[in-house]
Amino acid sequence: MKKVELQIVALSHSVTQSHNYAVVLGEKEGLRRLPIVIGGFEAQAIAVAMEKMSPNRPLTHDLLKNAFDTFNIDVKEIVINNLLDGIFYARLVCERDGEEVEIDSRTSDAIALAVRYDCPIYTFEFILEAAGVILEEPEGGEKPKKRELKKKKDDLTSVSIEDLQNMLDEMLANEDYEKAAKIRDEINQRKQLGQ
Repeated sequence: MKKVELQIVALSHSVTQSHNYAVVLGEKEGLRRLPIVIGGFEAQAIAVAMEKMSPNRPLTHDLLKNAFDTFNIDVKEIVINNLLDGIFYARLVCERDGEEVEIDSRTSDAIALAVRYDCPIYTFEFILEAAGVILEEPEGGEKPKKRELKKKKDDLTSVSIEDLQNMLDEMLANEDYEKAAKIRDEINQRKQLGQ
């Protein structure tokens, strides 16, 4: 079967299941999207790796990558290879000393490792046909506009850069990566503006 390459296009709260998240994978060469519901810890592990954040202590997926690296095992790709009763199945395609081995994995864990190894994510046509959704482009070929986020009470624009850095360190120490990402974004935005 021909594999279809995917990339992560979004990571958000699940609309259908509270206390869960959804990672949305999109075709590299197409408009179909594959939303996959995942747990909060797995979403955090994916977000931390995507944002290139360095927690004080290794998360579970970092530990696995460190162990693989120690024993010269490289994750070459992940393949979302099945969908049964609404549950996605995945395999890690690994290589060690020229030998290729496939390891069964939860899809969320496989994606978390794919981000850490910067390796491709694949699936098969039958999975996209069964669970994929088509993203329709607006008329005229324009890209969809991002909705402006409303200001919240935890507005960071009035906080000094020094205080932001202290807050970032505190959030990382407490392993609150969601808030840390928001603070880091504010710091980066100010640096780009030369503030």
